[in-house]
Amino acid sequence: MKIGFIGLGNMAAAMIGGMLGKGLAGPEDIIGSARTEATREKIRKQYAITTVQENQQVAGEAEVLFLAVKPTVMSEVIDEIREIVPGGSIVVSIAAGRDLNFLSRAFGREDLKIIRCMPNTPALVSEGCTGVSPGRGVGAGDLEKVVKLMESFGKAIVVPERLMNAVVGVSGSAPAYVFLFIEAMADGAVAAGMPRKQAYEFAAQAVLGSAKMVLETGIHPGELKDMVCSPGGTTIQAVKVLEEMGMRAAVMDAVAACVEKAEGM
Repeated sequence: MKIGFIGLGNMAAAMIGGMLGKGLAGPEDIIGSARTEATREKIRKQYAITTVQENQQVAGEAEVLFLAVKPTVMSEVIDEIREIVPGGSIVVSIAAGRDLNFLSRAFGREDLKIIRCMPNTPALVSEGCTGVSPGRGVGAGDLEKVVKLMESFGKAIVVPERLMNAVVGVSGSAPAYVFLFIEAMADGAVAAGMPRKQAYEFAAQAVLGSAKMVLETGIHPGELKDMVCSPGGTTIQAVKVLEEMGMRAAVMDAVAACVEKAEGM
């Protein structure tokens, strides 16, 4: 199976690394294009895949074609490759705000199997979470193939497209919220006298471990929170402050703003 990437930025690099690392493809099975020679050379040296300048070459060779470009240039890229993509190919977009209707209209072809995905940056450390929405004409085998590729760098969850903008809010953009939280917790520890490097380590590990507890125990996050809050203890006092400062509402509003922006793109 020949896999193509138009766009070789950080997300594409993480995806390529995952696919190669899990043995789902060899370097000879992947071809990618990028505008700059520096990017092409970097990816070629890192993964030993074939890299080219022409998007049309990638589109013509790939059985599964990933469009890993920014939403603002998606129309331009599709215009360039529309007639080149072989019939029956699977085309996967990872651009926010470009829905299946947009992609279908842009290609204007009934013989392509279009899938929309929304990965996130933890894919760079093989802990990504990707929402996957298949378009019309995508068979069960096609979907399974793409999900398996996306699972090479984390979790991949099939969702109806009406939820894809929610995926952007709760997963695609969420690492930025978590980084802010880690930074804030570390700042608090620094204010209490802890060296900054150590503070980041403690804060990041606390987030990692807490997330793992949610995923592996299946216990409701509220119940897990209660387990930490001893009567009259330190944790409940910290939780009280967070509630008084409107942490829950702030996070919910942030997700809503992200979803609204995605819907308007």
